Amino acid sequence: AANRIMQKFIVEITEENEALIQDPALECYLITSSLDRGFAAGFARRAAAAGKLVLAGGGDAPALCRDLGLDGFVLDVSASEKIKADFDRAVKTAGKDKVSGLIVRGRRHEAMLAGECEPDFIIFQAWRDGLEKIRELVQWYSELFLIQSAVFCREEGVDFRSIAADIVILNDRFYKILVAKKQSLD
Repeated sequence: AANRIMQKFIVEITEENEALIQDPALECYLITSSLDRGFAAGFARRAAAAGKLVLAGGGDAPALCRDLGLDGFVLDVSASEKIKADFDRAVKTAGKDKVSGLIVRGRRHEAMLAGECEPDFIIFQAWRDGLEKIRELVQWYSELFLIQSAVFCREEGVDFRSIAADIVILNDRFYKILVAKKQSLD
């Protein structure tokens, strides 16, 4: 992992805070249906004006993407029995030229099925407990597939730098903690 390029970040917006739009290290945001719709629409407009990407997440991510004119969506297929059908329905709802990410469980077979859908990236969820399994899974995936991999850090303190993912997804609170720690070390 020492020769890997620096991972890119997607920050999940969980509260009404627009300061992150000005962060030059961030190029992409994930907003969910749990946010106030007016805030989400305004955030998306301001982020787009700043040249940043905005993706929709949550249960109705494809519809949120379509309704707010977002750049793409993240679809959780970790409980799906019909990944391809769910993905096809999401693309039909959101639009064909949208960025797409699929969240999978920590299983090789599911990662392969999701990869067959040809999303822009596959997302592996990571907690501190079980991190070694995810690290090995992402390494295996990255060696075999051309589709980018992402790790969605579901709790603070996940050592994402040790995972060979191209993209790291953090919620806004974890990202702020990470930035504060980095600033205190500088």
